[in-house]
Amino acid sequence: MPLFLALKRGIFCCILFLHYPYRFGPFPITLALAPIIIGAAMYGAGVGAILGGVFGAVSFYDAVTGASAMTGALFQVSPVNTFILCVGMRVLMGLCVGLIFNGLKKLDKPGTWSYILSAMSAPFLNTVFFMGWIVLAFYGCDYVQNLVSVKGAANPFMFVVLLVGVQGVAEFLVSGILGGIVARAVAKFVK
Repeated sequence: MPLFLALKRGIFCCILFLHYPYRFGPFPITLALAPIIIGAAMYGAGVGAILGGVFGAVSFYDAVTGASAMTGALFQVSPVNTFILCVGMRVLMGLCVGLIFNGLKKLDKPGTWSYILSAMSAPFLNTVFFMGWIVLAFYGCDYVQNLVSVKGAANPFMFVVLLVGVQGVAEFLVSGILGGIVARAVAKFVK
């Protein structure tokens, strides 16, 4: 039990430090999903949801303080929808990653590929939920419409594709594969 508590506290702290993007070549990539992936795989969907909530709370703090230009602008439009965007969507992502891992683990007893596939689902789901809520709740606001115009998007789907673009694919690969490898290694170490 002490190892479990220490690991959980360590994962919480990692989210705080890994939240801010790092540059991998020209792409800013956040590694904050790695602790969520590890927690969801090792301790289940509930812990994944809690860790997603921690990540979301840090994101919401950035929105409130204006540290994030996009969520800061969206906070000015609707604080409630920004809270749902930052916290709710991340809780949902962490929950889903844990459920996906549990489902895959039943098919993959040795746990070889279930870690990688569930880890790759984290950046994908994070993007789908986050951008989906932006389109549902904020698409008509001036800030988003300005982005739509700048990107030359003809519709909401193209807006998401153009905004996420290559950076989203890079984050999917780096965060997903790295998160899966680290989660598998931590799980072996703890057992």
